[in-house]
Amino acid sequence: MMRADVHMHSTFSHDSDASPEQMILGAIEKKLEMICFTDHFDKDNMAWGEEDIFDPEKYFCVLSPLSEKYKDQIDVRIGVELGFQPHLGAYYHTFVEKYPFDFVIGSVHFAGGYDIAHGELFEEHSDEEVYRLILEESLEDIKVMDDFDVLGHLDYMARYGKEKEKAYSYQKFSEIIDEILKTLVAKGKGIELNMAGLKYGLSFAHPCRDVLKRYRELGGEIITVGSDGHKPEHIAYDFQKAADILTACGFKYYTEFSARRPVFKQLA
Repeated sequence: MMRADVHMHSTFSHDSDASPEQMILGAIEKKLEMICFTDHFDKDNMAWGEEDIFDPEKYFCVLSPLSEKYKDQIDVRIGVELGFQPHLGAYYHTFVEKYPFDFVIGSVHFAGGYDIAHGELFEEHSDEEVYRLILEESLEDIKVMDDFDVLGHLDYMARYGKEKEKAYSYQKFSEIIDEILKTLVAKGKGIELNMAGLKYGLSFAHPCRDVLKRYRELGGEIITVGSDGHKPEHIAYDFQKAADILTACGFKYYTEFSARRPVFKQLA
């Protein structure tokens, strides 16, 4: 099983009620060696009130002592999940440079001005139309963003469509997905294997296997593994499947980050 879960949330995220210490204790109980907190920071998302929840100064003031407290039991690292929107490139550059994050995930939670998870986008459009819109905006985002390490849950939108994965496949959107993957590889950025797709009842973790295989074919090597956990019971969700998924898709290593530098770990 993987030794590290590098995508997790706490009360510093709008959608978690679990304290950072509860998440750390949950990870210790599951015998992980390392975790990385990646709480949400979605600038300009007033619906979430994110800037009130995610106070970066308080974030480090809370997490750094906890990292020290539990250092003999688990390695606790401090990251962030940035909510991408095309106009935020300059803002996020300054934000990321200001704080000593170990790891930065860039994720697309908004498209066309709407929160994907709230479902409004799907009310007047087909799943296929919405999925294409989100992928196009994802490409626009990563073209203008440089201050991230991996792109989070690339096909996350399949969780929320009316037909979910029935309207989605790599083949259906291969042209735009290939452009996303080529851009990431050219920029030296990675993707994540986000196991929450399985938790949400999909038949795949994010992204689906065909996308993982294509990323590897295009020369992509940086891939992290995370549960996207928001509760202690979510930590390391279905991690017993992760190594087999990656191996089947052509990977020999997975990646952890420390001080924004990738460290490659051989798959067992």
